Amino acid sequence: METMDAWRQSAGALVADLEHIFGGRLQSVVAYGPHVEGHTSAPLTCLALVDSLGLSDLEACAAFAPRWGRQQIATPLILPADEFWRSLDAFPLEYGEIVRAHERLYGSDPFTDTTTSPADLRRACETQIKSHLLHLREGFIEAAGRPESIAALVRASAPAFAALLRSVARLYGGNAMTRADATRDGARAAALPDAVVAEILALEQGAAIPTTDAARVFPGYLAAVEQLARVVDTWTP
Repeated sequence: METMDAWRQSAGALVADLEHIFGGRLQSVVAYGPHVEGHTSAPLTCLALVDSLGLSDLEACAAFAPRWGRQQIATPLILPADEFWRSLDAFPLEYGEIVRAHERLYGSDPFTDTTTSPADLRRACETQIKSHLLHLREGFIEAAGRPESIAALVRASAPAFAALLRSVARLYGGNAMTRADATRDGARAAALPDAVVAEILALEQGAAIPTTDAARVFPGYLAAVEQLARVVDTWTP
């Protein structure tokens, strides 16, 4: 089994590749996501900020993509730095997860003074939570009562729900660094049942859900998402 820091060797190889491609235009590289936080079955995800990004850079990255895949490195998120800063208001949840827990690999830490507008965060939370709610309702109908299909729906959607709880935690001022603690902080802010949150956390970490349990899990899960939507609807600074 991989140790907590074994991913750094692969990360170092990625940084070397990016230095080869971008040279002095490479500003910073950070690792983030489940792999860095101990879920070693997940691919290693990284963000690279650069001075500029053109088609020739994309072509050069494409040449390395097969090797990155073999090393369990997801295609890195590569952005011109000014584009990243201008996009914080558009993607406060996605970028907020990177800011919450990341490891600097190259350059200075780009997030030392990063802040997200609470209004932008609340609006993004509302959009994604209500989208999640629609997805669950539609998916349940399409499952047509088949336990295996309901189980697949719950399992596949669990990571997105856990990420929403972490965003709600940020909205309510939480600053926990670990995924589990941040998820639980969001659940407490929304007054969600501990049992439901524990099941979702287990699924996010790759636990199996027996198809015979699907009918039992789904009603509480749906109710939790509905409660989360109400909480975000009524949130005030």
